[in-house]
Amino acid sequence: MTHPEAGAASLDGANGSAASPSEEDSEGRSLGPPAVSNPRRALAVVIGVVFIDLVGFGIVIPILPFYVRSFGVSDAFIGLLAASYSLAQFLAAPTLGRLSDRIGRRPVLLASLATAGVAWVTFGYAGESGARFGTTAALATLFASRTLAGAMGGNIAAAQAYVADITPRDRRAGALGLVGASFALGFVFGPAIGGLLAADPVVARADALLPAFVPATPYSLPSFAAAGMSFLAVGVGGLFLEEPDRDRSGGSAARTTAIGQFREALDSVTLRPLTVAYFLVAVAFAGVQVMFIPYVADAFGYDATAAAFLLTYVGVLGAVNQGVLVGRLSRVVPSRTLVAAGSVVLGGALVAIPTTGVVDRVAGGVAVGGPAWLTLPLVCLLVALAALSLGNALVNVSLATLVSASAGDAEQGAAFGVTQGASSLGRTVGPPLMAVLYTVAVASPFLVGAVLLVPVAVAFGRRSAVVRTA
Repeated sequence: MTHPEAGAASLDGANGSAASPSEEDSEGRSLGPPAVSNPRRALAVVIGVVFIDLVGFGIVIPILPFYVRSFGVSDAFIGLLAASYSLAQFLAAPTLGRLSDRIGRRPVLLASLATAGVAWVTFGYAGESGARFGTTAALATLFASRTLAGAMGGNIAAAQAYVADITPRDRRAGALGLVGASFALGFVFGPAIGGLLAADPVVARADALLPAFVPATPYSLPSFAAAGMSFLAVGVGGLFLEEPDRDRSGGSAARTTAIGQFREALDSVTLRPLTVAYFLVAVAFAGVQVMFIPYVADAFGYDATAAAFLLTYVGVLGAVNQGVLVGRLSRVVPSRTLVAAGSVVLGGALVAIPTTGVVDRVAGGVAVGGPAWLTLPLVCLLVALAALSLGNALVNVSLATLVSASAGDAEQGAAFGVTQGASSLGRTVGPPLMAVLYTVAVASPFLVGAVLLVPVAVAFGRRSAVVRTA
């Protein structure tokens, strides 16, 4: 068996055709994926389903802070709303992952996508609730629908486990990198679509065409589009997603509670550092996820449409980084080393982002040439976001590869469920904390996030050195 930290990552390697189910490693474990009629098509379908779902999720991101602000409440509610999604995902991801181990990946994915569609429709009616019943009712609708969508977002554990089911262990870095690229592509198209749907001309046109019972606002239209993407993903998955034959014995994960799974993960020498790393990275990244749009609105004067194009830029880079660059690096660089390097790059980007709003004053109005909108602060912001995308890709794909290598074939869903649950817990703790920090000092959410990445870089850097010298 190849070293678990070294994985080929080409498209051909990720399709699972290079190894048959009967191939075994030196320890007698199967290298080949369980039987599916067409591994390449199966991988393409699950990646497509994840992509469509993430487009829907990304559609809502540009309008979320402005949606909350439209009700005249504190920015702290932006963090709380983000936390409600992540808390629900934290509670649901281990359960959905374990359930997919027992009853199958396909039914878990389809049911969760359909429920998410209902949640996004409800999210779009929060404004109507506010108009009829007041701000409290509007916020209750936002939080209830966002929480339900978050719980269904725990299906990423089942999707990652599906990829692990159909991909040989020594090629999972590439396959999981493609899943990460589908996430990034979702953020290419999702925020761009959301920003366009929130534009005044589009809203005015929709208001003239839609029936009276369907609200047409800069917030409802992206929400309904997100619901449509979820239902589209259900249709695609229902038609083309094949359930793989695999070991369904379930191992210990089938006989323990979600809390027990986390306890076992923290007791495990291999899973403990991965679980803690997922948590710390999620808390650190929460400053960007929650407060980046308010930051560019306050520091640059950008609206939802402009912010959406920045997110699209990050998504394009993320697709290249996760779908191509990280996969190629994983062929020659151990995943632990990539996690350490990615943490350093990501931390540096977090430090750089809050400086972009003041760089023009420090530099004395230096001109960069080109169109009038291409200012020095914007150039610096684009560079910082490029580093952010690279660091995030290195960390997340490499951690996912290590999780897959740490678990047996019958417990892939449970392992991904636990680590994704830890990530969701970090995104539960992080947003309210970062939102409060933002009200104290604009730079503090980003700087605190950078500090939290230091132990991740140190721990995985040391472990990588130990592996090389062993």
